[in-house]
Amino acid sequence: MAVLSHDSIMRYIANGTLRIDPFDPRRVGPASIDLTLSKSFRVFKKVHDPVHLRNDAIDFDAVSELITVDRYYTLLPGQTVHGITRETLTLPATLCGWIQGRSRFARLGLMVHITASFIQPGVSNRQVLEMNNAGPFPIAIHPGVAICQIILEEMRGEARYRGLFRDQTAP
Repeated sequence: MAVLSHDSIMRYIANGTLRIDPFDPRRVGPASIDLTLSKSFRVFKKVHDPVHLRNDAIDFDAVSELITVDRYYTLLPGQTVHGITRETLTLPATLCGWIQGRSRFARLGLMVHITASFIQPGVSNRQVLEMNNAGPFPIAIHPGVAICQIILEEMRGEARYRGLFRDQTAP
């Protein structure tokens, strides 16, 4: 398995094997692609009963609500909120990826994923970001900002993700 370079990423995009919609070639770096934040956020409700973690599906609507912002969302210290990328990412069965934060925001305490950074092969969806403010002050996060990057890897063999979040379009 090898991380794709800028030139390899551009070849995959040119031949249509890798799709990013909308695509901005200026967002392709030496070994990653910057992805931007949409206007949709999933904000947690004040829930006093425990949320039981089991193998069955969790009712996210019972513990959170979907909101849309025009200007920005203020993420308080210690708060977690789900965002989602503006771009839809379509990977072939031979590529997988990793979502990573950008150092300019990490230096302020923003984590863009808590533990779920792996992007499965064969997905065609927008990427949910489990954002947390680990810093000491509120952070205003703006839609349209290049909030994270994806690092792509070629796989040995082929596989396709068919799990619960394969068609996600909202956080």
